[in-house]
Amino acid sequence: MKISPASLIHKWNAAMMAALLPYGAWGIGALAIMDSAAIPVPIDAMVIEFVVHDHSRFVLYCFMAALGSAIGSLLPFYLGRAGGELFLLKRINRKRYEQLRDRFERQEFLAIMIPAMMPPPMPVKLFEFAAGVFEMRTISFFGAILLGKFIRFMTWAVITILYGPTIVATLSVAIKEHLGYVLAIAFALIVLLAIWVTRMIFDRRKGESLPVEDEAGSTSE
Repeated sequence: MKISPASLIHKWNAAMMAALLPYGAWGIGALAIMDSAAIPVPIDAMVIEFVVHDHSRFVLYCFMAALGSAIGSLLPFYLGRAGGELFLLKRINRKRYEQLRDRFERQEFLAIMIPAMMPPPMPVKLFEFAAGVFEMRTISFFGAILLGKFIRFMTWAVITILYGPTIVATLSVAIKEHLGYVLAIAFALIVLLAIWVTRMIFDRRKGESLPVEDEAGSTSE
């Protein structure tokens, strides 16, 4: 008998829930670390399951899930810091690199927190990697991920408590039925956010040229 991938994923999620539910907040924290660091886990659905089993500790569950996500996100962040810096320094000089980094730092918190607040398919790991590339301060990065994910999980928890877990299932069905629109909106938000971050970094209005322009200018000289 052939087993579908969806069935395997469902069984895997059920097994993780059964194994980690007895550990309460520590269990959801461990799942969040796994999800952010390496192994994709439907962490939003897991948070909802934990809240359904124990409404009284929903704030703790959301906080631990956000904390675990922030801890796990340090992996792509440090990968970006380690490899991304070398990648950029091969193309621009140290002075230009520091200018770009300083420009990013002026908007760094919102540039990371906003993607962290959004549920899948928002590619949060790309923003985490970019934060490492531009050497965002670790404490600011950690705080932005923590706050963004906490807001996201609390939103799901409050909806679940007020309307019950069935409302989440209804929303999931609605999203699947209108997946094209959902993806289009998500893509539009990603593009707008990317444009905003790029303009903050490469703002021509401040009279500073792009790295490509610098290279072209030095070549002509």
